[in-house]
Amino acid sequence: MTTGRTSAALRPTAGALRLVEASTTRPTSVDISGYARQMTAHCPYLAPSLQQGLTTWTVYRADGDSEAVQAELFHAGAQAAEWLRPLLNRPHGLLRCENIVLLGDVPGARHRDLMAWPHWVLKNLYGPVGVMFGKFYAGEEEVTAAGHRIPAAPASFLPVRAAVRRRDPRFLSATPDLAAALAAADDDGRDVFEHIPTEWKEIRTWARNLLPPAKPSPSSRARPASPPPFTS
Repeated sequence: MTTGRTSAALRPTAGALRLVEASTTRPTSVDISGYARQMTAHCPYLAPSLQQGLTTWTVYRADGDSEAVQAELFHAGAQAAEWLRPLLNRPHGLLRCENIVLLGDVPGARHRDLMAWPHWVLKNLYGPVGVMFGKFYAGEEEVTAAGHRIPAAPASFLPVRAAVRRRDPRFLSATPDLAAALAAADDDGRDVFEHIPTEWKEIRTWARNLLPPAKPSPSSRARPASPPPFTS
């Protein structure tokens, strides 16, 4: 459940994501089981999580314009993180993972575009309290930091899980402030929304100020308008 403040926030975008399946270990709207089994070779926590029924999937379908879908992905991610927070210090808390699946198309926007800002905002909000967000895109093969290829996901999704403080900061070398916050993460029960705006456009503006400086190039020296590719 999200905090009272975010739950009460005005959301003109509500409805831009239609719930297809509530949190379940075996979604029927997307065939994820084979992919999840393949991914156990790349994540040491996934096999025991699957065995104990602690990896869950909530499936949504886009039903709005790009701006509205981004806003609702952000709210869905915050809801998942708030649900996980009190569970992470309980037995097997490190094995819990809630995945937000995105189905459907939005004219003029790829899933990569729709997920970039919500992912960046959520990582910065929840990293300091020990919750890690990732992102995978349907049909796109990923490559690990060690150069190993991992299977293409059958659907786009945002995984939400406990941060592994000794491992995860290594994946954030391009964003050292975020890596440092994650390495020192401590959930003291704080309201992560206490000092940020409530409207999505304002939240995105707040998050843009957290982007690392853009590398100078001959064509442009401006800061990027969207999260850079290394924020996965």
